Amino acid sequence: MKEVEVPKDYNHENEINWQATWQRMKLYQFNPDEKRPRYIIDTPPPYPTGSIHIGHVLNWLYMDLLARWKRMQGHSVLFPQGWDCHGLPTEVKVEEIHGIKKNDVPLEEFRQMCIELTKENIQGMKTQMQRMGYSQDWNREYVTMTPEYKEKTQRSFLQMYHEGLIYRAVHPVNWCPRCETAIAFAEVEYQENETFLNYLEFPDPASETGVPIATTRPELLAACVAVVVHPEDERYQHLTGKKVQVPLFNREVEIITDEEVDPEFGTGAVMICTFGDKTDVTWVNRYDLDIIEAINEQGIMQDVCGKYSGLTLTECKDAIVEDLDKEGFLTRKEKVDQNVGQCWRCKTPIEILVKKQWFVAVKQMNPQIIDAAEGMDWIPEHMKTRLLNWTGSMDWDWCISRQRIFATPIPVWYCKECGEVMVPSEEEVPLDPTQTQPTKPCQCGSTEFIAEEDVLDTWMDSSITPLVIAGWPGEEYQDLFPATIRQQGHDIIRTWAFYTILRTLALTGDAPFQNVVVNGMVFGEDGHKMSKSRGNVIAPEDVVEEYGADALRLWAANSVPGSDVPFAWKDVQHGYKFLRKFWNAFRFVNMHLAAYSANNDVESIKTTLKPLDKWILSGLNQLVGEVTPAMDDYNFAHARNRIQAYIWHDFCDDYIEAVKYRLYTDEEGESKQAALYTLNTVIQTCLRLMAPFTPHFTEEIHYYLEGYGNAKSSAENDNVGELDKTIDEDVFRSIHQETWPEVVQDLVDPVADGIGQLGAEVIGELRRFKASRKMPLNTPLKAATIYSNSPEKYNHLLTLEDDIKGTMRIEELMVSEGKPDVREIVVEITPRMDKIGPEFKGQAPVIVKYLQSHDPQEIADSLEEDGSIDIEGSLITADYISTSKELVGRTGEKVELLLLEEMDLVMELVI
Repeated sequence: MKEVEVPKDYNHENEINWQATWQRMKLYQFNPDEKRPRYIIDTPPPYPTGSIHIGHVLNWLYMDLLARWKRMQGHSVLFPQGWDCHGLPTEVKVEEIHGIKKNDVPLEEFRQMCIELTKENIQGMKTQMQRMGYSQDWNREYVTMTPEYKEKTQRSFLQMYHEGLIYRAVHPVNWCPRCETAIAFAEVEYQENETFLNYLEFPDPASETGVPIATTRPELLAACVAVVVHPEDERYQHLTGKKVQVPLFNREVEIITDEEVDPEFGTGAVMICTFGDKTDVTWVNRYDLDIIEAINEQGIMQDVCGKYSGLTLTECKDAIVEDLDKEGFLTRKEKVDQNVGQCWRCKTPIEILVKKQWFVAVKQMNPQIIDAAEGMDWIPEHMKTRLLNWTGSMDWDWCISRQRIFATPIPVWYCKECGEVMVPSEEEVPLDPTQTQPTKPCQCGSTEFIAEEDVLDTWMDSSITPLVIAGWPGEEYQDLFPATIRQQGHDIIRTWAFYTILRTLALTGDAPFQNVVVNGMVFGEDGHKMSKSRGNVIAPEDVVEEYGADALRLWAANSVPGSDVPFAWKDVQHGYKFLRKFWNAFRFVNMHLAAYSANNDVESIKTTLKPLDKWILSGLNQLVGEVTPAMDDYNFAHARNRIQAYIWHDFCDDYIEAVKYRLYTDEEGESKQAALYTLNTVIQTCLRLMAPFTPHFTEEIHYYLEGYGNAKSSAENDNVGELDKTIDEDVFRSIHQETWPEVVQDLVDPVADGIGQLGAEVIGELRRFKASRKMPLNTPLKAATIYSNSPEKYNHLLTLEDDIKGTMRIEELMVSEGKPDVREIVVEITPRMDKIGPEFKGQAPVIVKYLQSHDPQEIADSLEEDGSIDIEGSLITADYISTSKELVGRTGEKVELLLLEEMDLVMELVI
């Protein structure tokens, strides 16, 4: 090997240089013409906010681990990156930046402002992703706001429209008054809060007593169209078919019965209003009730509300409750918990309004979606249940039209004459119907059209990503479809996963991917999900600046799919400490590897391996055999932890320390070459195992290990960029171009495992002994004898003699069966003056002189045999002295005994 000088400290700032090198080398560029097996990752296109968060770090690390690992396994990996650009937050941010409202400027000018902001945000996030070392092929980047992508979205709309899977209808929809747009059920989040259940009296014109109603939404009294009770509720059976008056509004509504009413809730009588919730919609449709629109798109009460017209929902509620109380209709109020649906973007409570909107026929597709989901592998398996439960709970079809600006236009016109829907041909898209006209007249002959001004739900863009990355609608897309894997968070199972399965089934008849790996959310150090409002957000760039991307990647890898992950600085610091430990170990080993030749006869060297060599190599191959299936099972935490434990403890703490004596010898014999072979093999293999987890760190060690370039210039200069200048990319072969390790079966040796572990533990115990006595580890020990009652361990220890002796600098080492022959002797007698002085007074000096001048062991023996000593008439017992004792062996030398109870060994040491 080439002798190179490795810098004393690992500089994580060099990560930037490696990222630039990989990009220049086009290391991750996907080649569709390759014949290797393909691994296709359907990556989530994030919304371009301008900066990635810790959740992104976790999400993309999973994908990057898989991409890097599969490349090393011989796959041609398609790892693209996309951006889901359209959406309300961009519009709101543009308004904030420019101090305008969207309607203050021409629509096209406003869209351009959105585009410019999005481009800027994408560049910021792209830079951060590359700084994390993610290995996307940036030549396969896609952006949903580009004409090329809009063409695909609009084509998919047209195809589904022609097949009857997209339709336009008047229907109740979830409406966000803040965003002033319809939203899909999947975009409704539910929040627990406390409200009042108001008990009202609905007057009965034919009776002095009315019907008690309990409601949490008195603001919708103006839209009340019926009262419903359970058919078996004896309290109201006599009222069925009769009418009651709506308080304050003096309208009569009929009392009907339905088995879905819960007689135990409130009064058991419920008002149906249009619309308070989904159940109201069901009852209105079931009984063909009138629809009264009390709320407009901005959440303002309409004229039908009488004197409450023009109030906000909250203002109306307060005013109506006050009036109900004044008029005597409000009998009581009680606090109740309420599950309120709210917009997932702005958290405003949603309303249900009747609108003419565009829909995808979800319920028609549900059986196919369920079959497709069942045919995929879900990791963890229970995440599939979330999708199936969502599929089974959908009451309405997917509303895909939105009343926004920055989005893909719905490619539709309406004939002014007959109202016929007009759509372009697939060859005509992308287009904006407000900027162009149909190329042919309507079937009624009219050439005048009204453009559709609504736009498509952004999920219509992102739900075709597996097709887009494969090249759809070109015929070649089938070569790269379906995707091998979809990796995403569990929070978007009912949106991105559900919609993608639906859309690809509708467009191709096939499921979009074979495997679904779901990651959890990241929690702050306070135990709560990270959020700006809680102030527990950690910026990835702050972590990377202090500890580097690889330390942060090690934190993220210590997680299990489906489980939420707590962030803790100490975990990142632990990863950073591990990298530095491995760096220092490599630096030491590399000084000696210059004496090792890769051209050595490996098979011959294997025959000269010493016990600890066999042990560490057996453990290495068992590590490979454990890490590979862990990666197969997406158990990245187990893989990461096993690699780290092996390197840190078995290799650095135990093996390297145990072979140092063999490296420092001047003799180039079999023992030294065997140690060098073992060290080189372990480091080379561990680098490949670590490469997907810590790509920069492993690349830098690989660079020095293989002797590329003039490493000394980097050692002499700490400036970032020096390393980059030394790389000759024409000859440099990256660690990420190496193959994934395979188990070498002839090096897996259960017997060596036991022998090596025994040796490592004995050496470890001796090291702890020296440390406890503050002895430098290289301080020689005069002699040591290891005693064992086990014939097997005795034989194992015989094979370990050289390593134990050499590692711990023991001048004479013996292994013996049985137990040590030692005895305890008294080596010093100390008079207890606190007792002797007060009792013997003037005789005390005589006693002290006697005790200090006679043999301590003889005094101890006399005291043990007779119980006392007569010193010139003074009887001295053991109470008047303290003793110091030592163990001596059969040679009479002072010894120390170490009891290794777990190993059932005893060590006798002569220091």
